[in-house]
Order: sequence, then structure tokens, then C-alpha cells
Amino acid sequence: MPLGIRPLVDFAFKKIFGSPENTSALIGLLNAVLQLQSPIREVTILNPFSYQEFEDAKQIVLDVRARDQSDRWLNIEMQVSIASGLLKRLTYYACTMYVDQLQSGDNYSNLNPAISICLLNKNLFTDSPQPHHRFQMLDRSSGRQLNDAIEVHTVELLKYNLEEDSIATASRIEQWVFFLLRAHEFDEKRLRELLPAIEFQQAIATVATISEKTEDRSMYDQREKALRDHEWRLAAAREEGEKIGEARGVVLGRIQILQGILSMTVSSEAALRDTTTEQLIEIEADLQRIARARGQA
Repeated sequence: MPLGIRPLVDFAFKKIFGSPENTSALIGLLNAVLQLQSPIREVTILNPFSYQEFEDAKQIVLDVRARDQSDRWLNIEMQVSIASGLLKRLTYYACTMYVDQLQSGDNYSNLNPAISICLLNKNLFTDSPQPHHRFQMLDRSSGRQLNDAIEVHTVELLKYNLEEDSIATASRIEQWVFFLLRAHEFDEKRLRELLPAIEFQQAIATVATISEKTEDRSMYDQREKALRDHEWRLAAAREEGEKIGEARGVVLGRIQILQGILSMTVSSEAALRDTTTEQLIEIEADLQRIARARGQA
């Protein structure tokens, strides 16, 4: 019987990668994404999993903060939707991790790299098939990098082509994406066969525990519902925004037609960009009154 637990749900994601007893799973995922010359061997989780952080049904908790044996500061998060300004927020977060390392009077040479990783269940760069982007500080004229400073990684999960019959020979990052997107489809035995490496075995054990333990399963189901409700609210907001945009376009078109009929200067869309929809409706009404007064409407 399939486990039925989606690692993308915040409760499962945080328990898998944010539990101190599961550091091998977190290390495996970090190494798969970062591809460092010297792999991460140890991590200290700075915001470990706790049941209390999931008590707020409206809050979506999808980040794990850690520090590795080289004192790199790391944040890895899962995003199930693309919010406006996402890249700026990721950059801001990485900068905050970098700055917060220093106390008053500390030497700047004590600063360690700050790396922000965002796993996305939606496509961010729709003009590119590339699934993994790594942003660093770079001098474009010489190609010289500021290493050991700030990095931002985006990993678009849906851009990976994952097939069950080839996952055993896939790269580590592809295997992790397979786990994140498809773990719920398999029973524990089959999932362990597909992903035999030790870091996956630990992650699979956590998923199995969530599926069997009454308290965990109840919390998981609650959080999955909260995630669905969150997605529904976002979709409703987008739909409402689209309707408002369409209505604005219709009103603007009518204004331009009336201005043409009345031999007025026809306003461009750019000229009316900062005008609210309500103000556009008032402008249209005034033009309608002028046209009626002239017998042109």
C-alpha cells in the first residue's frame, strides 16, 4: 500500500530535514544541490522540528536553517507557489544570515558564507529549461567571483524528467527530486529499493513513521489541508486580480474611443497607469456626459 505522504507538505518536509536525528538526510540533500569540492559532513540544525510550530493552521512552515562543519550558514526551503519578489526575498534572507554572524566589535574576516536554497514546486524561469540556478557575486567584466560570501540557489522540481525505471542511475539531485515529488506513490519496501543510499533510507523511515503514527498522521492531514486552502486562496486572489485587470482594460478602451469621438487627445495606457479603476470609471462617466451633451452618444 502506498505511503501516501507527500514530503512537500510542510509538516513532512520539516520532520524529514529539520529533525536533529535526521541530519544524514539533510546533508544528502544539501550536497546534492551545492556540489561542493569538499562535501558537507556535519550540520547543526538551528531551527529544529517541533510540533508547536505547526499549531497555527494558517502558517506555512517550509524552511530549515543549519550550519555545517566549515561554519557555512545554510537555509533550505520549499516553496509550493511563486510569490512576487521571491528572488529578492531569497537574496535578502541570505544577506541577513551573512550580516547576523557579526556581533559589535567583531572582525569582518570572521564572516562565513551564507547560502540560501529554494526548492520550487512551480516554474520560476519559464523561459529556460534549466532546473537549477546558482547565483553568486560576480564581476561581469573579468568573471572574478566573490567566493565564500553570498549564494542563492533555485531548484525547479517540475523541470526534472523522472522515471521510475531509470532513477537508480540518476544523479543525486534527480533522486532527491524523485523522492520529494513521488514518495507518496510507493510503499516503503519499493521506495527503499528505488533509493538505497543511506540518506534516503533515513528520509523514507521518517515518511513511514508519519504514515503510521496516529499523532503524526493527524498533524500531516491537517497541514495538507492547510496547504490546499493556502493554494486555493492564492488561486482565488489571482482570478480576482485577472478579472479586475480585464475590467480595467475594457474601461480604458471605452475612454480612448470616447476621446477619439470627442476629438480629444487619446490617453495612452502608460499615461493612465497610476489611475485607479474607480478613477477610470469616473473619467468614462464624465466623457459620456460630454458626448450626450454634444449629441454624440
